[in-house]
Amino acid sequence: MMALHERALVSPRSVPSLPKHVRIQYDPVRQAFAVLSPEKVFWPNDISLDILRRCDGRSTVGHIIAELAADYDAEQEAVAADVVAFLQEWSDKLLVKL
Repeated sequence: MMALHERALVSPRSVPSLPKHVRIQYDPVRQAFAVLSPEKVFWPNDISLDILRRCDGRSTVGHIIAELAADYDAEQEAVAADVVAFLQEWSDKLLVKL
């Protein structure tokens, strides 16, 4: 029987990072960045890539939201909803550690 692990929930204080088995790599053929995990390849859009690159194990979700809001000249509340939803989805897929 497989042990179920508890679902990690994203909060402003979460400090996301990429697990050892996940990496970002440039694909010269497609001229795009791919996110590689053992059995899957993901092709994130530019904003998703911006979020993932900030998952350095040092920055909090709140800090990432503030940086993205400044970079994209957007309201923090609007950015926050998208960032939290994205990180939650990727955490649920075990592609981001919280």
